[in-house]
Amino acid sequence: MLSRFIICSICLMLISSNCSKKTEQVVELKHFPLNSLEEIITQTGVEFDDTISSDGNGSLRITATEPTTIKLFETGDIDIEDARLLYRARLKTEGVDGKVYLEMWVSLPGMGESFSKGLQSTLSGTNNWSTEEIPFFLKKGQNPDNIKLNLVIDGKGTVWIDDTYLLGATMQ
Repeated sequence: MLSRFIICSICLMLISSNCSKKTEQVVELKHFPLNSLEEIITQTGVEFDDTISSDGNGSLRITATEPTTIKLFETGDIDIEDARLLYRARLKTEGVDGKVYLEMWVSLPGMGESFSKGLQSTLSGTNNWSTEEIPFFLKKGQNPDNIKLNLVIDGKGTVWIDDTYLLGATMQ
């Protein structure tokens, strides 16, 4: 009898703890489909490729002969705080000698710029389309006035980038 009571008590505690857990809500802040060169900041060494694409609408092809950082987008003011920013993109590589990764610079008023680099998930050699993602954590009261999304090629080779997102993840 006592063991049933203990088991029931444990089950009730587990159920109630699961009910009170917060869930993460992810929202799309910006989507850059990369269907043209129109919004791309760095134009040197970058071309639109309408034949190779992860979404069927073309992609950007970058051919690097030396290490380079491709400045893709700046968002301007983004109204979000106390959240996790996610920079997500589809990447494909061919003959990369070195490392390829995403880079995000976040400008916070009165604090300057901070960055997040995808050094834990680099690509090299030849790879088919893969989804790469890097986070940046905003504390309460930190509201970015600009976010820069870059692609770093620390070496040489060909890289395609497509279907790029800036997402915001908050706890609800």
